[in-house]
Amino acid sequence: MAAPPFHFVSHGLTHVGLVRQRNEDSFLDRPEARLWIVADGMGGHEAGDYASATIVGALRSMTPFADLEEYTDEVRRKLAHVDVHLRARAKAIGPGTVIASTVVCLLAYGDEFAALWAGDSRLYQLRDGELHQLSSDHSRVQELITAGLLTPEEVPGHPEAHIVTQAIGTGRLRFGTRVGRIQPGDRFLLCSDGLTNMVADAEIAGELAAVEPRIAAERLLDRVLQAGAVDNVTIVVVAAEPVGLTTFAGTAEVS
Repeated sequence: MAAPPFHFVSHGLTHVGLVRQRNEDSFLDRPEARLWIVADGMGGHEAGDYASATIVGALRSMTPFADLEEYTDEVRRKLAHVDVHLRARAKAIGPGTVIASTVVCLLAYGDEFAALWAGDSRLYQLRDGELHQLSSDHSRVQELITAGLLTPEEVPGHPEAHIVTQAIGTGRLRFGTRVGRIQPGDRFLLCSDGLTNMVADAEIAGELAAVEPRIAAERLLDRVLQAGAVDNVTIVVVAAEPVGLTTFAGTAEVS
């Protein structure tokens, strides 16, 4: 197998916020497997905790395949199995029970990446100073925006802003997917809506630029806390650098 053209430096963190009593988010930060995940649980009464943790647990021991498409397919299969498990557990508890979670995954192999998501947890890419949202929200308000019935400026405070249309544990699962090439210096951000509902894209781009992932993640969390942190927040920052180039002194790197 050819040597990988990039090494990855990454850092993940999660915080309960300043209002909620329980953190229902989970994340996976595995640069050695080139796999990063954020899951935002829903359902309350510890169900959200269980849902997001089950997603992370199902993928924690994965090893890369020899092909990015096969790797992505296996992640998709494991998430589909979690979906079945969560629905069975909810049914056993009783009618109306919800045990579900959004998920966004980033996988890398060679100079390619693949994204897989369900719900409104997001994946961004910072390239040449410009922030691009690579995922597209599975949400009621996004459907309204796409239909031309709502503008992005009207989303805050909208009565249906909390409704997601896809999630692990709800059945009828349809993933969003995206593939692309990695370029030297690319930064990726996976996050729950506890970040994006509190911090503007321009501020996110500013914090991602030029500093190591750990500091970028901590600065983004600081911004959320300063804004009131009304929800759980989870942030995973990933930097792609050419093999042999050390950008972040003192930071653990995986080639």
